[in-house]
Amino acid sequence: MSALRTVEEHLDDVLAAVVPTGTITLSLAAAAGLTLTEPVRARVDVPVFDNSAMDGFAVRFADVADASPEAPVELRVVADLPAGTAWDPAVGPGEAARIMTGSPVPGDADAIVPFEDTAGGLADSLGVIAVRRAPRGGGAHIRRRGEDLRSGDVVLAAGTELRAHQLAAAAATGVDRVTVARPPRVIVVSTGDELVEPGAELERGQIPESNSTLLAGLVRGTGAELMRATCVSDDPDELRALLADNTEADLVITSGGVSAGAYEVVKQVLGSPEEQGEITFTQVAMQPGKPQAFGRLSNGSLLFGLPGNPVSVAVSFETFVRPALLAMQGRTRLHRHTLRLPAAAGWRTPVGRRQYLPASIDRSDPARWTVRPATPGGSGSHLAAGLAQAESYAVVPAETEAVAEGDLVDVMLLT
Repeated sequence: MSALRTVEEHLDDVLAAVVPTGTITLSLAAAAGLTLTEPVRARVDVPVFDNSAMDGFAVRFADVADASPEAPVELRVVADLPAGTAWDPAVGPGEAARIMTGSPVPGDADAIVPFEDTAGGLADSLGVIAVRRAPRGGGAHIRRRGEDLRSGDVVLAAGTELRAHQLAAAAATGVDRVTVARPPRVIVVSTGDELVEPGAELERGQIPESNSTLLAGLVRGTGAELMRATCVSDDPDELRALLADNTEADLVITSGGVSAGAYEVVKQVLGSPEEQGEITFTQVAMQPGKPQAFGRLSNGSLLFGLPGNPVSVAVSFETFVRPALLAMQGRTRLHRHTLRLPAAAGWRTPVGRRQYLPASIDRSDPARWTVRPATPGGSGSHLAAGLAQAESYAVVPAETEAVAEGDLVDVMLLT
């Protein structure tokens, strides 16, 4: 029997440790990308009043019910109603009011005749008009008050991420402030003597450090607040000092230093309770991303110790860290959307471990999307540059021995 933990077992431990971050009340503009903790209810009806859906004329339907090109109906225009007017003019039998889209419909009118259904159109619209086509009935081209939402109705449920459409919906109902989860405060720490700043001249054994950049972007994509993204060497005292200086974080993510090697700095610093807290080092039946560390530091922050290879970092974040950050904010959906697509080519899978393969989707045939490895190197955890081509992960069960062309595969979308 395998000693590896399943992905679900490790994720269950992660989510069980999550504590909500608390709430704050912000303006709509300041709340973009954050998560509602209380439902938003409409302050006004939507639409706020009966208004015209067309540029044309507000009329009494009975006056124009029989209008046709052969027998047009003449009406006298008695008012002109631009958008924003508060005027409610009287419209008697045989009369009409010129009206623009969005303008309040006069109380005496019960239908709108578009300009194009009159003989003169806009060019001849302020005297006597000739209606050449009858509206489809009473209420034609009128947007009724409250037909979208009524005041007090729920516009957005708690747990909703506030993107552009959601913010606009709240604003349209008269809401200007919302109660949201405080963004989790996150620190990102890459570890390794071999890492140097991008752009630096490389000596033998050195590589550009990319994990902090990767994790910083992934963290921000959850609505969390990135407090710091940095890199430390394999000197344990350097990591100890950094952790001691950052006591305000809700969550700390490290990359590297959690495997079975001789210079695993995260394991050296956090591997015993007397050091920094209660951190568990484990192995998960996944590829990439087998070595994982998780627990709570002595200051209360959650700690995720991820492997050091970039693809392992990206996959581990999606599988464990992202759900935790969303759960801290009360998000109703913790996981990415998935599709089931046929494989455009076959590839190898690791025995006994769930594979997360960086993948691209071929959309050239709209009726039959397919998925293939994003790079020729497949799921190699070191293929940092190949991540740029990945728009998804093909998720292959541990019991699958290989993927053949045409096999249906679960695909986790990254957008």
